[in-house]
Amino acid sequence: MANHAKDAARYGITFGTALAITISWSANKSILWAVLHGIFSWFYIAWYLIK
Repeated sequence: MANHAKDAARYGITFGTALAITISWSANKSILWAVLHGIFSWFYIAWYLIK
């Protein structure tokens, strides 16, 4: 059961990072910003949705 939780967390982080990079690229067209936002993934997504 613990392996499923680890897999879910790993894929969630991967999906969040990809989503943050996609949103950042769409909004800024900057690789530097996309990488930075990918590092902060879910925080950036939440900020983007609030903004």
